[in-house]
Amino acid sequence: MDKNEIREVIAKRAALELKDGFVVNLGIGLPTLIPNYLKPGVKVLLQSENGIIGMGADPKEEDQNKEIVNAGGAFTSIIEGGATFDSAMSFSIIRGGHVDVSILGAMQVDEKGNLANWMIPGKKVPGMGGAMDLVVGAKKVILAMEHTAKGSHKILKSCNLPLTASSEVNLIITEMGVMEITSKGIVLTEIHPEFSIQQVQEATEATLIISENLKPMQLA
Repeated sequence: MDKNEIREVIAKRAALELKDGFVVNLGIGLPTLIPNYLKPGVKVLLQSENGIIGMGADPKEEDQNKEIVNAGGAFTSIIEGGATFDSAMSFSIIRGGHVDVSILGAMQVDEKGNLANWMIPGKKVPGMGGAMDLVVGAKKVILAMEHTAKGSHKILKSCNLPLTASSEVNLIITEMGVMEITSKGIVLTEIHPEFSIQQVQEATEATLIISENLKPMQLA
């Protein structure tokens, strides 16, 4: 798979986790592709931690409004019935448990559900943003990410980068499959037909538990 195919596979599968009426926060990058693959009839409210609920599609250049940007600073839009508010209200929504699903990327995740996604020591970073609050406050946390980074493991026995949050990740979706974080470890529940169980395990530092009901990765 090339880069675009990988991103499409991950976004398509992640979209299946979203149900009609959910309030959803999407991290920057790959997660922003997910609304493109929602099932017909499924409508979600996209929340942005800088103070938007009901975020819409990316506007055309002529429709861009410098007053309407997402948490990553990119131009966005607001659907009919959507609203803007200050960041205090936004984080009250997040910390109050009103976000059904938060989907974001990761530098590392481990078998205990620990997440590292905001900095590499020695490198300049813009800051954690709302990731810490989103991971702890959302009802379900899904990682939508490439399985490896330039051949290096990202799904580990134990994270070695500074953590964003501890034991908060519920589900991992990569181009290779779908994995649930459980009290016993990481359970491989779905596998992409292009890969074997051995290949998925070789690309994963943590020891995978293979579900008795392992099935092909759902993409539609």
